[in-house]
Amino acid sequence: MTFKTTFAMLCSVGFLARFSYALARNPVLPLFALYLGAGPEAIGLAVGISTVTGIFFKLPSGALSDVIGRRKTMLMGLFFFGFVPFAYLFITSYAMLVAVRFFHGFATAVYGPVAMAVVADTAGSRKGEMLSWFSSVGIIGGLLGAPVGGLILSMTSVSPGEYAPWAFKLVYGICAVTGLAALVLGARMLLTEEKVEGAGFKARLDKFLSGIKEVAGDRRVVITSSMEGLQNMAMGALEAFLPIYAVTVAGLTAFEAGLLWAAQIVVTMLSKPIMGRVSDRFGRKPLIVSGLLACAVSFAAIPLLTGFWPLLAAALVFGLGEAFVTSSSAAMVADMCRAGQYGTAMGVFGTIFDVGHASGPILSGLLLGAFGYFPAFLTMSLVLVAAAPLFALAVREENASSRG
Repeated sequence: MTFKTTFAMLCSVGFLARFSYALARNPVLPLFALYLGAGPEAIGLAVGISTVTGIFFKLPSGALSDVIGRRKTMLMGLFFFGFVPFAYLFITSYAMLVAVRFFHGFATAVYGPVAMAVVADTAGSRKGEMLSWFSSVGIIGGLLGAPVGGLILSMTSVSPGEYAPWAFKLVYGICAVTGLAALVLGARMLLTEEKVEGAGFKARLDKFLSGIKEVAGDRRVVITSSMEGLQNMAMGALEAFLPIYAVTVAGLTAFEAGLLWAAQIVVTMLSKPIMGRVSDRFGRKPLIVSGLLACAVSFAAIPLLTGFWPLLAAALVFGLGEAFVTSSSAAMVADMCRAGQYGTAMGVFGTIFDVGHASGPILSGLLLGAFGYFPAFLTMSLVLVAAAPLFALAVREENASSRG
């Protein structure tokens, strides 16, 4: 199978999977947790718990794909996309919601880093561009999932801010069907033989452990991945509490809250391939640093805004900053590793990515419950501001011409 064919199939599966996952997540998830009686801290946990799964399983999943092959590992991830969403239909309590969210997290924990490794395996010197294209196609799924979920809730609301139980079941039913479609399409591509170097359990175990030790012990990989993690800390907080803030403080509808998230996604989606190509040619560090600062400023401004259009402007700036960071960080990590270790590299990257994404909702929920919106958002923004110069000083970058 050629790279173009493989890439097109990966993008198609990624679109369906991300649509299903986004439909289950934002703005429906925080509003569902609120409906079940959760407070700010509990809402943050419900949003972040699926990402905690990735913290523990992305690295072993990526390393496993280096040993047993990409296709088998990706197929395992697609099983979680296909079957776990049906469990949402039976949720009647907050505790059940948290449990289902944890198991749903296996979908992206297993599939995500391995799919990225497949792209990095064959992209050559175009890692930034091709990883960004792959990510952007998945983002389109997220782009559609957020407003569709918000629109369904808005159209079926009993009164402003109040929703019937069957409204949430309708959203999660659509989530289940599209997740199953991703599995069916992916199985057509992945149920084929794949040559894997090495044989025997001991040889594969040694390769698995040595790959993790070498990549996870690389200071450059950890620091660069941490920049993505910090940016995702802010994104996770925004994902959890922008819908709540927009509906309960700014007076927007659930549909408008979904549009804010979708607008941020649109900017990221359109900008990432361009910024990825720029980073391939001119360097990754300047984009990462400037992106962190753009995210920090726009994130801190959100609690000071109340109208739809000012909040939209802040979401657009945040989305652009996200594109700067995410178009360059994964590619920079791949630049630092050997080709046979891309699965492990993307696993390390994805683990730190998820540490940030999981801590964002949880940390912001704690800060918000104790101090309110502005102190909470400002505190997290200052972390991004402090990280930018530290990264610039701590990590050296290869010349663009030396990447392969």
